[in-house]
Amino acid sequence: MTTTTPVPQKSGLVLFWAVTFATTFAFWSVAIALGGSVMSPPTVIPYVLGGFGPVFGAIAVRVRRARLGQPVPTHTVRLRLTVRLLWVLPLLVLASATVLGAALLAELLGGPAMSFTAGQSLIAAAGGPVPFFITMLVAGPLAEEPGWRGTAYPRLRASMSRLRAGLLMGAVWAVWHLPLFFISGTVHSAFGLVSWSGLLFTLSVIPMALLTCYAYERAGVAASIAVHLGVNATMALLSVNSPITQASILVVQFLVAIALLARQRERRPERRVDMAHG
Repeated sequence: MTTTTPVPQKSGLVLFWAVTFATTFAFWSVAIALGGSVMSPPTVIPYVLGGFGPVFGAIAVRVRRARLGQPVPTHTVRLRLTVRLLWVLPLLVLASATVLGAALLAELLGGPAMSFTAGQSLIAAAGGPVPFFITMLVAGPLAEEPGWRGTAYPRLRASMSRLRAGLLMGAVWAVWHLPLFFISGTVHSAFGLVSWSGLLFTLSVIPMALLTCYAYERAGVAASIAVHLGVNATMALLSVNSPITQASILVVQFLVAIALLARQRERRPERRVDMAHG
């Protein structure tokens, strides 16, 4: 694991937030104006492009950093491929387990019984397990993690602790999701913004951010993608829409994230300049 010498972070963050929110909100505003389902043209095009706002933000920051000849931010995580692979699968399993465990807990507390029936229908509609997996991987993890964790998080860590950086990331991430409540055909619009399900989804983004930030510090963007994928895919397969289940997931993920962060030791960055990442 290697990191680099400190560089000014604030200007890079401002550029990232500006490009990310401007591109996402612009595309999703077009999707809202077009109406129709997100799975049908032409609405699907701006809907998908809007999800890549964090990647657009990351590209803008990297272009600027290369043009100015700046080194990689100090808290950027770089790992050898073999080390990364050792962490990715366990973190994906852990992320999925938080959802499964919380769903079982909710059932014990009087919530709906855990079932994969709706998930099987979802896989069939996607064309099989492989297309389903690819869709879940692209729509969220690949479209967002290079930006949120790979670009913004290391810059936030330059001036704050893991917990504070993760909480701030969660709050910003929750705001970023808000337009989805107004796009027909999304899970968010089915929940409704002014509802218990809508509120719990918005709050659940915060412990999710803590988990993905922890994963990033362990094994970089590949690990944060794995955690994001594990949570999203498991929730989709379980068709989570009950407020009791959502609340259970929120609590379980928050407790797991706090426990993991409490056990994680502070890394001491190596003093090295590297222009390839961050």
